[in-house]
Amino acid sequence: MPKTFLLLGAINSFICIALGAFGAHGLKQIMTSDMLETYLTGVQYHFYHALGLLFVGLILFHFPKSRMIQASGWLMLLGILLFSVTIYVYSLTGIRSMTMITPFGGLSFITAWAILAVALWKENNSA
Repeated sequence: MPKTFLLLGAINSFICIALGAFGAHGLKQIMTSDMLETYLTGVQYHFYHALGLLFVGLILFHFPKSRMIQASGWLMLLGILLFSVTIYVYSLTGIRSMTMITPFGGLSFITAWAILAVALWKENNSA
């Protein structure tokens, strides 16, 4: 399972860099500054959680049987899909209904980090 999260983290990091460059160079001329800022917020949180997936993968080398740490990684990936992807779609298309999903992505991010913290605390206290 560590390799799965390392791969997901690497792929998502690649996607973030590509989307960030696309936003900075390709969208700058065609989007309003507010929509570009919204788009870049999606990229920013996407990148934070791409790095989070890498961290989860590395942590799983130390605690390979921790279901909580694995759950944290899956919630980070879900958060990327529900938060960042909906922001990308909204900022590129203007479909406002997409933003109704975005808070669930934020909740996934928050829950992922909370579960990771609890899992590491439990692992540290059981050693």
